[in-house]
Amino acid sequence: MADRGDPPEGPSENGASGSEDEYRSLVFDESFVRAARLQEFSAQERMGEHARAVRSLPGRSVRNGSRAALALVVLIALAFGAAVFLGFRHPYQSPVTRLAEPMRMTVVPLAPRGAVPAGTPAGLFASSPAASFPKGAAGISLPVTRRTENFSDSQVYTALATAKDYLMASSLDLDVLGGNAVRPVESLLDPEQMEQFERSMDTPHDDGQHAAAGWLVRFDPAEVTPDPEIRVRGTLRYAETGADSLEVVSDHTFAYVLHPAVSGPQQAGGASLFTVRREMRFRFDRDDLRLHRLEVRTSYVQAGPQSCPDDTTGALRPLLAGERAVPRGPAGTDPYATGRPTGALCGTLEISSPPPRDRTGPQGPQASEAPASRP
Repeated sequence: MADRGDPPEGPSENGASGSEDEYRSLVFDESFVRAARLQEFSAQERMGEHARAVRSLPGRSVRNGSRAALALVVLIALAFGAAVFLGFRHPYQSPVTRLAEPMRMTVVPLAPRGAVPAGTPAGLFASSPAASFPKGAAGISLPVTRRTENFSDSQVYTALATAKDYLMASSLDLDVLGGNAVRPVESLLDPEQMEQFERSMDTPHDDGQHAAAGWLVRFDPAEVTPDPEIRVRGTLRYAETGADSLEVVSDHTFAYVLHPAVSGPQQAGGASLFTVRREMRFRFDRDDLRLHRLEVRTSYVQAGPQSCPDDTTGALRPLLAGERAVPRGPAGTDPYATGRPTGALCGTLEISSPPPRDRTGPQGPQASEAPASRP
Protein backbone atom coordinates (compact mmCIF):
# COMPACT_ATOMS: atom_id res chain seq x y z
CA MET A 1 0.00 0.00 0.00
CA ALA A 2 1.37 3.41 -0.93
CA ASP A 3 2.22 5.91 1.78
CA ARG A 4 0.53 9.29 2.01
CA GLY A 5 3.63 10.94 0.55
CA ASP A 6 4.01 8.53 -2.37
CA PRO A 7 2.90 9.50 -5.89
CA PRO A 8 -0.32 7.96 -7.14
CA GLU A 9 1.56 5.48 -9.22
CA GLY A 10 3.39 4.20 -6.13
CA PRO A 11 6.94 4.56 -5.00
CA SER A 12 9.67 4.79 -7.55
CA GLU A 13 11.57 1.74 -8.31
CA ASN A 14 15.01 3.30 -8.04
CA GLY A 15 14.80 3.31 -4.28
CA ALA A 16 14.88 7.08 -3.95
CA SER A 17 11.99 7.04 -1.51
CA GLY A 18 14.35 6.46 1.33
CA SER A 19 16.05 9.81 0.88
CA GLU A 20 12.76 11.61 0.43
CA ASP A 21 11.49 10.23 3.71
CA GLU A 22 14.20 12.22 5.49
CA TYR A 23 12.57 15.54 4.41
CA ARG A 24 8.96 14.45 4.70
CA SER A 25 8.73 16.03 8.23
CA LEU A 26 9.76 19.39 6.73
CA VAL A 27 6.71 19.69 4.47
CA PHE A 28 4.86 22.94 5.51
CA ASP A 29 1.13 22.65 5.83
CA GLU A 30 -1.32 25.55 5.46
CA SER A 31 -1.51 26.40 9.21
CA PHE A 32 2.28 26.64 9.37
CA VAL A 33 2.38 28.99 6.40
CA ARG A 34 -0.32 31.25 7.94
CA ALA A 35 1.60 31.43 11.18
CA ALA A 36 4.81 32.50 9.50
CA ARG A 37 6.27 35.86 10.67
CA LEU A 38 8.19 36.39 7.44
CA GLN A 39 6.91 36.57 3.87
CA GLU A 40 8.97 36.51 0.69
CA PHE A 41 8.56 39.43 -1.70
CA SER A 42 7.37 38.65 -5.19
CA ALA A 43 9.84 38.65 -8.09
CA GLN A 44 8.62 42.06 -9.25
CA GLU A 45 8.97 43.49 -5.70
CA ARG A 46 12.52 42.11 -5.46
CA MET A 47 13.50 44.02 -8.62
CA GLY A 48 13.60 47.21 -6.52
CA GLU A 49 17.01 48.72 -5.97
CA HIS A 50 17.23 48.10 -2.24
CA ALA A 51 14.37 45.71 -1.72
CA ARG A 52 14.81 43.12 0.95
CA ALA A 53 14.09 39.48 0.24
CA VAL A 54 11.45 39.15 2.92
CA ARG A 55 9.12 41.34 4.99
CA SER A 56 7.74 40.92 8.51
CA LEU A 57 4.09 40.20 9.19
CA PRO A 58 2.20 41.27 12.33
CA GLY A 59 2.09 38.52 14.89
CA ARG A 60 -1.13 36.83 15.81
CA SER A 61 -0.50 37.58 19.49
CA VAL A 62 -0.64 41.31 18.77
CA ARG A 63 -3.93 40.94 16.98
CA ASN A 64 -5.29 38.81 19.80
CA GLY A 65 -4.10 41.38 22.36
CA SER A 66 -5.83 44.22 20.53
CA ARG A 67 -9.04 42.28 20.40
CA ALA A 68 -8.83 41.51 24.13
CA ALA A 69 -8.23 45.16 24.98
CA LEU A 70 -11.18 46.23 22.85
CA ALA A 71 -13.40 43.67 24.53
CA LEU A 72 -12.29 44.93 27.97
CA VAL A 73 -13.13 48.53 27.05
CA VAL A 74 -16.57 47.47 25.84
CA LEU A 75 -17.24 45.56 29.07
CA ILE A 76 -16.20 48.56 31.21
CA ALA A 77 -18.47 50.86 29.22
CA LEU A 78 -21.39 48.48 29.62
CA ALA A 79 -20.79 48.19 33.37
CA PHE A 80 -20.62 51.98 33.77
CA GLY A 81 -23.82 52.43 31.79
CA ALA A 82 -25.60 49.84 33.92
CA ALA A 83 -24.45 51.55 37.12
CA VAL A 84 -25.74 54.92 35.93
CA PHE A 85 -29.06 53.39 34.89
CA LEU A 86 -29.52 51.64 38.22
CA GLY A 87 -28.59 54.83 40.06
CA PHE A 88 -31.42 56.72 38.40
CA ARG A 89 -33.84 53.94 39.24
CA HIS A 90 -32.64 53.41 42.85
CA PRO A 91 -35.72 52.83 45.01
CA TYR A 92 -34.34 54.75 48.03
CA GLN A 93 -34.41 58.53 48.27
CA SER A 94 -31.09 60.27 48.86
CA PRO A 95 -31.02 62.30 52.07
CA VAL A 96 -31.94 65.92 51.43
CA THR A 97 -29.44 68.43 52.78
CA ARG A 98 -31.23 70.82 55.11
CA LEU A 99 -30.12 74.44 54.93
CA ALA A 100 -29.67 76.44 58.12
CA GLU A 101 -32.55 78.82 58.80
CA PRO A 102 -32.00 82.46 59.83
CA MET A 103 -31.88 82.89 63.57
CA ARG A 104 -34.90 84.66 65.11
CA MET A 105 -34.30 86.81 68.16
CA THR A 106 -36.08 88.98 70.71
CA VAL A 107 -34.23 91.40 73.00
CA VAL A 108 -36.21 92.96 75.87
CA PRO A 109 -34.63 95.71 78.01
CA LEU A 110 -35.74 95.79 81.65
CA ALA A 111 -36.15 99.24 83.19
CA PRO A 112 -35.69 99.77 86.97
CA ARG A 113 -38.31 101.52 89.07
CA GLY A 114 -35.76 103.66 90.94
CA ALA A 115 -32.07 104.41 91.09
CA VAL A 116 -29.62 101.56 90.40
CA PRO A 117 -28.04 100.34 93.68
CA ALA A 118 -24.29 100.79 94.10
CA GLY A 119 -21.84 98.64 95.99
CA THR A 120 -18.81 96.37 95.85
CA PRO A 121 -18.86 93.17 93.78
CA ALA A 122 -19.03 90.99 96.88
CA GLY A 123 -21.76 93.06 98.45
CA LEU A 124 -23.85 93.24 95.29
CA PHE A 125 -23.77 89.47 94.82
CA ALA A 126 -24.49 88.78 98.50
CA SER A 127 -27.62 90.94 98.47
CA SER A 128 -28.99 89.53 95.22
CA PRO A 129 -30.57 86.22 94.13
CA ALA A 130 -27.22 85.45 92.47
CA ALA A 131 -25.60 84.89 95.87
CA SER A 132 -25.84 81.12 95.48
CA PHE A 133 -25.08 81.02 91.75
CA PRO A 134 -21.89 79.19 90.73
CA LYS A 135 -19.06 81.20 89.26
CA GLY A 136 -18.41 81.27 85.53
CA ALA A 137 -18.46 78.06 83.53
CA ALA A 138 -19.34 76.02 86.63
CA GLY A 139 -22.85 77.43 86.37
CA ILE A 140 -23.35 75.91 82.91
CA SER A 141 -23.59 72.26 83.91
CA LEU A 142 -24.42 69.42 81.55
CA PRO A 143 -27.28 67.04 82.28
CA VAL A 144 -26.91 63.28 82.31
CA THR A 145 -26.73 62.14 78.70
CA ARG A 146 -28.56 59.15 77.29
CA ARG A 147 -28.75 57.95 73.75
CA THR A 148 -31.80 58.75 71.67
CA GLU A 149 -33.39 56.67 68.96
CA ASN A 150 -30.95 57.86 66.27
CA PHE A 151 -28.05 59.39 68.22
CA SER A 152 -25.52 57.75 70.51
CA ASP A 153 -24.50 58.87 74.01
CA SER A 154 -21.33 60.45 72.65
CA GLN A 155 -23.23 62.41 70.00
CA VAL A 156 -25.68 63.76 72.58
CA TYR A 157 -22.76 64.73 74.82
CA THR A 158 -21.05 66.48 71.89
CA ALA A 159 -24.17 68.55 71.22
CA LEU A 160 -24.45 69.61 74.87
CA ALA A 161 -20.72 70.38 75.13
CA THR A 162 -20.83 72.50 71.97
CA ALA A 163 -23.83 74.44 73.29
CA LYS A 164 -21.93 75.05 76.54
CA ASP A 165 -18.91 76.27 74.58
CA TYR A 166 -21.16 78.71 72.74
CA LEU A 167 -22.66 80.04 75.97
CA MET A 168 -19.21 80.45 77.51
CA ALA A 169 -17.86 82.27 74.44
CA SER A 170 -20.89 84.53 74.05
CA SER A 171 -21.58 85.28 77.74
CA LEU A 172 -18.36 84.82 79.75
CA ASP A 173 -15.44 85.73 77.47
CA LEU A 174 -14.21 89.14 78.64
CA ASP A 175 -12.98 90.10 75.16
CA VAL A 176 -16.43 89.41 73.75
CA LEU A 177 -18.16 91.21 76.63
CA GLY A 178 -15.94 94.25 76.14
CA GLY A 179 -16.67 94.46 72.41
CA ASN A 180 -13.11 93.57 71.39
CA ALA A 181 -13.74 90.17 69.75
CA VAL A 182 -16.43 88.11 68.03
CA ARG A 183 -14.34 85.26 66.66
CA PRO A 184 -14.85 82.93 69.67
CA VAL A 185 -18.59 83.01 68.94
CA GLU A 186 -18.43 83.03 65.16
CA SER A 187 -16.14 79.98 65.01
CA LEU A 188 -18.89 77.81 66.53
CA LEU A 189 -21.62 78.78 64.06
CA ASP A 190 -22.87 76.85 61.06
CA PRO A 191 -21.27 78.46 57.96
CA GLU A 192 -24.70 79.21 56.53
CA GLN A 193 -25.37 81.59 59.44
CA MET A 194 -22.11 83.50 59.03
CA GLU A 195 -23.59 86.19 56.80
CA GLN A 196 -26.44 86.91 59.23
CA PHE A 197 -24.01 87.01 62.16
CA GLU A 198 -21.56 89.36 60.43
CA ARG A 199 -24.36 91.70 59.40
CA SER A 200 -25.63 91.73 63.00
CA MET A 201 -22.17 92.73 64.21
CA ASP A 202 -21.41 95.31 61.51
CA THR A 203 -24.84 96.91 60.91
CA PRO A 204 -27.20 95.80 63.70
CA HIS A 205 -30.89 96.46 63.22
CA ASP A 206 -34.03 95.90 65.27
CA ASP A 207 -35.75 93.60 62.81
CA GLY A 208 -35.83 90.37 64.80
CA GLN A 209 -32.83 88.92 62.97
CA HIS A 210 -29.88 91.32 63.13
CA ALA A 211 -29.42 92.49 66.73
CA ALA A 212 -25.96 91.80 68.16
CA ALA A 213 -27.49 91.16 71.59
CA GLY A 214 -29.36 88.20 70.13
CA TRP A 215 -26.07 86.40 69.44
CA LEU A 216 -23.92 87.48 72.38
CA VAL A 217 -23.63 89.71 75.44
CA ARG A 218 -21.72 92.87 74.57
CA PHE A 219 -21.18 96.19 76.33
CA ASP A 220 -19.85 99.48 75.02
CA PRO A 221 -16.21 99.58 76.20
CA ALA A 222 -16.37 103.37 76.31
CA GLU A 223 -19.12 103.20 78.94
CA VAL A 224 -18.60 100.16 81.17
CA THR A 225 -16.01 97.60 82.21
CA PRO A 226 -17.30 94.15 83.27
CA ASP A 227 -15.83 92.54 86.38
CA PRO A 228 -14.09 89.16 85.80
CA GLU A 229 -16.35 87.43 88.32
CA ILE A 230 -19.64 86.39 86.70
CA ARG A 231 -22.33 84.34 88.41
CA VAL A 232 -24.38 81.87 86.34
CA ARG A 233 -27.25 79.44 86.88
CA GLY A 234 -29.51 77.64 84.46
CA THR A 235 -30.34 74.45 82.64
CA LEU A 236 -29.58 72.59 79.44
CA ARG A 237 -31.92 70.01 77.96
CA TYR A 238 -31.94 68.09 74.71
CA ALA A 239 -34.35 66.25 72.44
CA GLU A 240 -34.25 64.49 69.11
CA THR A 241 -36.24 66.46 66.53
CA GLY A 242 -35.74 64.10 63.60
CA ALA A 243 -33.70 61.20 62.37
CA ASP A 244 -30.85 63.57 61.54
CA SER A 245 -31.18 66.43 64.02
CA LEU A 246 -30.80 67.13 67.73
CA GLU A 247 -32.08 70.20 69.56
CA VAL A 248 -30.54 71.66 72.70
CA VAL A 249 -32.40 74.32 74.72
CA SER A 250 -30.50 76.52 77.16
CA ASP A 251 -32.05 78.76 79.81
CA HIS A 252 -29.51 80.66 81.94
CA THR A 253 -29.32 83.79 84.06
CA PHE A 254 -26.01 85.68 84.06
CA ALA A 255 -25.22 88.22 86.78
CA TYR A 256 -22.50 90.77 85.92
CA VAL A 257 -20.83 93.40 88.06
CA LEU A 258 -20.15 96.51 85.97
CA HIS A 259 -17.78 99.38 86.67
CA PRO A 260 -17.83 102.78 84.95
CA ALA A 261 -15.20 102.96 82.21
CA VAL A 262 -12.83 105.47 83.79
CA SER A 263 -9.07 105.68 83.72
CA GLY A 264 -7.22 104.91 86.89
CA PRO A 265 -8.42 102.98 89.94
CA GLN A 266 -12.11 102.27 90.31
CA GLN A 267 -14.09 104.08 92.97
CA ALA A 268 -14.85 101.81 95.91
CA GLY A 269 -18.50 100.94 96.10
CA GLY A 270 -19.23 102.39 92.68
CA ALA A 271 -20.10 99.11 90.95
CA SER A 272 -23.58 97.98 89.91
CA LEU A 273 -25.26 94.67 89.13
CA PHE A 274 -26.52 93.83 85.65
CA THR A 275 -28.59 90.72 84.91
CA VAL A 276 -29.12 88.96 81.58
CA ARG A 277 -31.58 86.11 81.06
CA ARG A 278 -30.86 84.13 77.87
CA GLU A 279 -33.08 81.38 76.49
CA MET A 280 -31.64 79.86 73.31
CA ARG A 281 -32.42 76.96 71.00
CA PHE A 282 -29.64 75.22 69.11
CA ARG A 283 -29.93 72.70 66.30
CA PHE A 284 -27.34 70.07 65.38
CA ASP A 285 -27.19 67.85 62.32
CA ARG A 286 -24.61 65.09 61.91
CA ASP A 287 -22.12 67.39 60.18
CA ASP A 288 -22.44 69.89 63.02
CA LEU A 289 -21.69 67.18 65.57
CA ARG A 290 -18.67 66.03 63.61
CA LEU A 291 -17.29 69.55 63.08
CA HIS A 292 -18.08 70.96 66.57
CA ARG A 293 -20.47 73.67 65.42
CA LEU A 294 -24.15 74.56 65.81
CA GLU A 295 -27.09 76.43 64.35
CA VAL A 296 -28.75 79.01 66.57
CA ARG A 297 -32.47 78.84 65.88
CA THR A 298 -33.96 81.29 68.41
CA SER A 299 -32.71 83.66 71.06
CA TYR A 300 -34.84 85.34 73.73
CA VAL A 301 -33.00 87.87 75.91
CA GLN A 302 -34.11 89.94 78.91
CA ALA A 303 -31.49 92.35 80.26
CA GLY A 304 -31.46 95.15 82.81
CA PRO A 305 -31.30 97.67 84.25
CA GLN A 306 -31.66 99.64 81.02
CA SER A 307 -33.80 102.46 79.72
CA CYS A 308 -36.57 101.47 77.36
CA PRO A 309 -35.85 104.08 74.66
CA ASP A 310 -32.16 103.15 74.38
CA ASP A 311 -31.03 101.35 71.25
CA THR A 312 -29.70 97.98 72.35
CA THR A 313 -29.33 96.34 68.94
CA GLY A 314 -25.55 96.83 68.72
CA ALA A 315 -24.69 96.53 72.42
CA LEU A 316 -26.48 96.45 75.74
CA ARG A 317 -26.80 99.86 77.45
CA PRO A 318 -26.66 99.29 81.21
CA LEU A 319 -27.69 101.91 83.71
CA LEU A 320 -24.82 102.24 86.20
CA ALA A 321 -24.82 102.91 89.94
CA GLY A 322 -27.09 105.78 90.91
CA GLU A 323 -28.67 106.20 87.46
CA ARG A 324 -32.38 106.07 86.74
CA ALA A 325 -34.33 104.97 83.69
CA VAL A 326 -35.80 107.61 81.40
CA PRO A 327 -39.43 108.06 82.54
CA ARG A 328 -41.03 107.13 79.25
CA GLY A 329 -41.77 103.99 77.34
CA PRO A 330 -39.89 102.37 74.49
CA ALA A 331 -39.37 103.99 71.14
CA GLY A 332 -42.54 104.35 69.13
CA THR A 333 -43.59 102.03 66.34
CA ASP A 334 -45.27 103.38 63.20
CA PRO A 335 -47.72 100.80 61.80
CA TYR A 336 -48.06 102.86 58.60
CA ALA A 337 -44.36 102.73 57.80
CA THR A 338 -43.28 100.61 54.86
CA GLY A 339 -40.48 98.08 54.88
CA ARG A 340 -39.70 95.48 57.51
CA PRO A 341 -41.84 96.07 60.62
CA THR A 342 -40.11 96.69 63.92
CA GLY A 343 -41.57 96.12 67.33
CA ALA A 344 -40.15 97.84 70.40
CA LEU A 345 -40.41 95.79 73.59
CA CYS A 346 -39.62 96.74 77.16
CA GLY A 347 -40.24 95.34 80.63
CA THR A 348 -39.97 96.44 84.25
CA LEU A 349 -37.07 95.10 86.27
CA GLU A 350 -38.23 93.31 89.42
CA ILE A 351 -35.53 91.93 91.72
CA SER A 352 -36.43 89.02 93.97
CA SER A 353 -35.41 89.02 97.58
CA PRO A 354 -31.99 87.52 98.31
CA PRO A 355 -31.98 83.94 99.65
CA PRO A 356 -31.83 83.40 103.41
CA ARG A 357 -28.33 82.94 104.78
CA ASP A 358 -29.06 79.59 106.43
CA ARG A 359 -29.97 77.81 103.19
CA THR A 360 -27.18 76.19 101.25
CA GLY A 361 -28.88 74.61 98.25
CA PRO A 362 -29.37 76.24 94.86
CA GLN A 363 -31.66 79.15 95.50
CA GLY A 364 -33.12 82.14 93.79
CA PRO A 365 -36.40 83.51 92.61
CA GLN A 366 -39.10 81.25 91.43
CA ALA A 367 -38.80 82.95 88.06
CA SER A 368 -35.31 81.43 87.65
CA GLU A 369 -36.72 77.93 87.92
CA ALA A 370 -39.47 78.41 85.33
CA PRO A 371 -39.38 80.71 82.30
CA ALA A 372 -40.79 84.11 83.06
CA SER A 373 -43.82 85.27 81.16
CA ARG A 374 -42.77 87.20 78.08
CA PRO A 375 -44.14 90.69 77.52
